[in-house]
Amino acid sequence: MVKRIATTLSLLLSLAANAQTATYSSDDKPQLQGDVGIAFYRTPPITRAAGDANVVLPYAFADYGNFFARVDTFGVKLMPLGAGSLELSGRLSFEGYKSVGYNGIQERSRPVPVGLSTFQETPYGAFFLYSFYDVTSGGTLLDALYAAEFKLGAMTIYPQLGLERRSAKYVQHLYGVSALENAVSKLDVYNPGNSLSPNFGVAFAYPLENDYSLTLQVRKKWLDSSITDSPLVNSKSQLSSFLSLTRSFK
Repeated sequence: MVKRIATTLSLLLSLAANAQTATYSSDDKPQLQGDVGIAFYRTPPITRAAGDANVVLPYAFADYGNFFARVDTFGVKLMPLGAGSLELSGRLSFEGYKSVGYNGIQERSRPVPVGLSTFQETPYGAFFLYSFYDVTSGGTLLDALYAAEFKLGAMTIYPQLGLERRSAKYVQHLYGVSALENAVSKLDVYNPGNSLSPNFGVAFAYPLENDYSLTLQVRKKWLDSSITDSPLVNSKSQLSSFLSLTRSFK
């Protein structure tokens, strides 16, 4: 799994570099700007699922010309919009899983969210807005996030507040129980509706030598009852985190 994701990331970055090289003249080549490195991610499952909650993957929060990477979201800027750009974007999802302990429950393939987004950097903080269509389930994911920034000595702190809305099809794909699954597993049939889940996070970035920095982020998501009422789900919330070592390019 990790090898496949890493290969996909490398391919996307390679395609982005080739596309941008073709677009700009030799006197006006794009520059890499932002933070790039490696991170240890922890995302505990909210179901009885097979798989590792801990992974080590490349990390990027950076721009390369019109191309961008924001941890798990990648895309290209289409046109200026307000204090940012209108973007075409996609997201790497780790929500797919194989159920453990329930016979007859089918494997849930990972969602493949693609759509439009914008990142608005203002004097009052940063606003991230994403509108995705999930190719896997036919559902939708709307994701809004606000992040502030302030200094505490050498450390920079980024408090974050977000809200996710998933359509019924999106939730059904991951946490629903069909009549066929009910016949084998004996779990109740479950047909969920839309979900609305708030989240709060905070990131601590500490500078090291030679443009390197260490960042710790922790985020808690409170799950909607449309998700927690599923017989497959055994948690009311999810606490995820990552620790990254990055180099800053300016």
